[in-house]
Amino acid sequence: MEYVTLNNGVKMPKLGYGVYQVSPDECERCVSDAIAVGYRSIDTAQAYANEEGVGRAVQKSGVKREELFLTTKIWISNAGEEKAARSIDESLKKLGTDYIDLMLIHQPFGDYYGTYRAMEKAYRQGKLRAIGVSNFYPDRFIDLANFCEIKPAVNQIETHVFQQQKTAREVLKKYGAQIESWGPFAEGKNGIFTNPTLTEIGAAHGKSVAQTALRFLLQSGVVVIPKSVRKERMAENFDVFDFSLTDEEMERIRALDTAQSSFFSHYDPQTVEWFMIFAK
Repeated sequence: MEYVTLNNGVKMPKLGYGVYQVSPDECERCVSDAIAVGYRSIDTAQAYANEEGVGRAVQKSGVKREELFLTTKIWISNAGEEKAARSIDESLKKLGTDYIDLMLIHQPFGDYYGTYRAMEKAYRQGKLRAIGVSNFYPDRFIDLANFCEIKPAVNQIETHVFQQQKTAREVLKKYGAQIESWGPFAEGKNGIFTNPTLTEIGAAHGKSVAQTALRFLLQSGVVVIPKSVRKERMAENFDVFDFSLTDEEMERIRALDTAQSSFFSHYDPQTVEWFMIFAK
């Protein structure tokens, strides 16, 4: 496994396993399979309702806790300093661990300043090894980063070959934060798995489209957390460290960027109003 070093010195695996939309009933099995394949970074969230499954898998894995990197996220309904503090303790309990390696604010809505203060306090108490945000567009990231005491270590945002986040990456680099991709396969949108460019480049290396898409992100300095409920796919997604894309191949894939979300925009009033349902 290869690692990145976050702005506080903590090492984070470049490749992890995400459990978004993995049902609580099958989460333990999926995480157990992922750990058996070799994954050491597991990404969950309070909103996924499967933290307990992650915790059970970790406890039964036989892998030392210090060899694993656990990420979870505070949901909008737990925004605010007091509620966030309680939710951090609840996540610790559900995950069955004394500390969480990375805690993120899931969405920039509600009192996320209070949420961040709660994370800073938990960080100082040793409950969290690193703190950061998720889905923060450059404007909100810059604002928060200028009015907090502990700089965000990570921003987990939609990042894939069709949305390469070039502007966001410049901002994050300036502020010393690591970009992490959710949805590295765009959840299959835009015909990614049959894309001619990715297919041709992958074939040249004896690799699949999925492996090529992940390799592109890794070589671009992006941490990735692909998700699959099938162990053979988990293994395929994990097998991306034995080849490199050429400069010409990287440029061809960069040309696929549309600089548009494949899912939602925080600049869309209807989308923000939908998120407000969870803030009340």
